Amino acid sequence: MGRMSAVNSGQANYGNDYRGNGERNGIIQALLTDLYQITMAYAYWKSGKMNDKSTFDLYFRKNPFKGEFTVFAGLEECIKFIQNFHFSDSDISYLKSVLSQDIEPEFYTYLKNLTTDNVVVYAVDEGTVVFPKVPLLVVQGPLPVVQLMETPLLNLVNYASLVATNAMRFRLAAGKKTQLLEFGLRRAQGPDGGLSASRYCYLGGFDGTSNVLAGKMFGIPVRGTHAHAFITSFHCMEELNIRTLCKPDSKEEVNFVDICLKWQQELSRVLGFLSDQVRDGELAAFITYALAFPDNLIALIDTYDVIRSGLPNFCTVAMALHEVGYKPRGIRLDSGDLSYLSRHVRQTFREIAHNYNLPWFESLAIVASNDINEDTIHSLNQQGHAIDSFGIGTHLVTCQKQPALGCVFKLVEVNSKARIKLSEDMEKVTIPGCKFAFRLYGQDGNALVDLMMQTDEEEPQVNQRTLCRHPFQESKRAYVSPAKVERLHKLYWDNGKVAQPLPSLKDIRDTAESSLNSIRQDHKRALNPTPYKVSVSANLYTFIHDLWLESAPIGELS
Repeated sequence: MGRMSAVNSGQANYGNDYRGNGERNGIIQALLTDLYQITMAYAYWKSGKMNDKSTFDLYFRKNPFKGEFTVFAGLEECIKFIQNFHFSDSDISYLKSVLSQDIEPEFYTYLKNLTTDNVVVYAVDEGTVVFPKVPLLVVQGPLPVVQLMETPLLNLVNYASLVATNAMRFRLAAGKKTQLLEFGLRRAQGPDGGLSASRYCYLGGFDGTSNVLAGKMFGIPVRGTHAHAFITSFHCMEELNIRTLCKPDSKEEVNFVDICLKWQQELSRVLGFLSDQVRDGELAAFITYALAFPDNLIALIDTYDVIRSGLPNFCTVAMALHEVGYKPRGIRLDSGDLSYLSRHVRQTFREIAHNYNLPWFESLAIVASNDINEDTIHSLNQQGHAIDSFGIGTHLVTCQKQPALGCVFKLVEVNSKARIKLSEDMEKVTIPGCKFAFRLYGQDGNALVDLMMQTDEEEPQVNQRTLCRHPFQESKRAYVSPAKVERLHKLYWDNGKVAQPLPSLKDIRDTAESSLNSIRQDHKRALNPTPYKVSVSANLYTFIHDLWLESAPIGELS
């Protein structure tokens, strides 16, 4: 998933010709579905239900990562999938080869001619912070057509929302001032998973990615320097084939290696390191990289020994770059005690800044990338650290804390008659009928409650008391007089046309940040967060329970 480019917010033409800035992912197609969707479609067709008007809700039952919020992502790809939904000739040929020979040939003609011209989709804006039970998508249309879209839509929303939420949790843990970089491509679930991760981590608040293709396709800033292999590929200073560097303000060339060796002797007295303990090969690697990128030196300093070799070698090359007229960027730590090492590095930078009157040296970047997870960042915050930037891979893109969000796609209405699914597990009971949600805000600007209402009800009004009820627990109810009312569902697909301009990835990222800022801190905290209230109107509450009693069989004692 995830190969669609971001769309410019100024996109004027968002009708039938809408394609965005890049081609859609060819894998996302009608045949990317579960077989039982096809067999159900045949049964609908054969029984004459192909024109029944249905309404399905796509939602999730529980927030991920033991938290109490979720970031909705994947909407743009859902709209593009709906726009391009069709079965090709080769799809039909394949289905004929795997389905029962008893299927009537006319069914394949029906499939071949299917379109989404009679489909309507309401959705919450992508990037919005959302909560359990509230539909993310409300999809209306012919029963077989909407049923056939179930699996692809779930596939597009589940991972996108999960990884965006994971990224947002990392952002909350790290704070606003710390840079977060996604380094997960090599550990992601395949190339599509890697691209989706890069895209939705950026949506969730990360600042950049190492994924070059994602940078090209989605406009995400790309970051990266070198690996340990680059360091270990050098053995000694004699391997330096290029030794000169041009000053930035002139064409004058200087012997950069000699300047580095001079600074090595100078700094060994100031910092107290031993010249015979630093690795010459590591120094040669840093010099080589500085010669290639004199304005962008971030050195990986833990290949041999951070304190005895890596840090002294970096400072040596950094001061040489300064003498020539360039400014180094900083260092990266990929192992060891990140709290202790980062503070030691920062103290060393301070010593050099003080001794040579270079205030900027103290604030050189310290990047950490040692198999970091959300708990690691919280622990580092408690211990104290001097890290400016985290590069995060495996735990971010694979969502190791929780591998799936668990979105579901449930039928709630057929031919204007509500449908309900009952279960002994209260979480699995559906909220019947077509409904839209409103977010009610308090005087402090924070969201108080999400309220679901039937489509024919009068919308809640500012400063008017509205009764909000728990969907299933009779005693949980409250009046709310909102200072602000936000309608969450908007019309995004209307009978063959995109009905809303789809924003750019950057704009969706801004939406996510703004939406999260409107949620109280106790809903967002990492430890024992307060559940956010999701409610129904008084009318919808009565409707749910009346239909429940009507649908549930009556027990009999004997």
